[in-house]
Amino acid sequence: MAIILSDKEIDDLVQEKKPLPEDYRAKIQMRAKTGHKERELDVKGEGGNEFRLILRQGTINPLDFSIILAYRPPNSNQLFRLRRYNGRHRHTNLIEEKTFYDFHIHQSTARYQEIGAKEDAYAEPSDRFSDFNQALPCMLKDCGFQVPIEPQRRLFEEV
Repeated sequence: MAIILSDKEIDDLVQEKKPLPEDYRAKIQMRAKTGHKERELDVKGEGGNEFRLILRQGTINPLDFSIILAYRPPNSNQLFRLRRYNGRHRHTNLIEEKTFYDFHIHQSTARYQEIGAKEDAYAEPSDRFSDFNQALPCMLKDCGFQVPIEPQRRLFEEV
């Protein structure tokens, strides 16, 4: 049975603080698959909810990418996509009947779930990123991730 979430539940999950592990950068280094690179990282939110950060990027076209924040409901192996930061391609919002060709951010909505569409079928164009490396920090900032503070490198190495 598919899970249905209200807009408030979706927003609460997106905003829940999600501390990243100290070595998160190493854990999200993507690995080659057939035609693309991919990596996943499970993160536990401060409210006890389980999330998965999913990173994908095409090897032929690096602008073909997707950075996904998914939620794993309790006692389930399903993933509910809360947000998806996509590369530049054509997208149509079904309810609004609007089409655009741009970088964009998908967000889950109750009304798209109600019509039987994918939970994150609604998207808005974004000028905040123009490649994968710019989209990832946008996702982390927008979605409650707590990035560990990196220790400053020493200005002078001892000889």
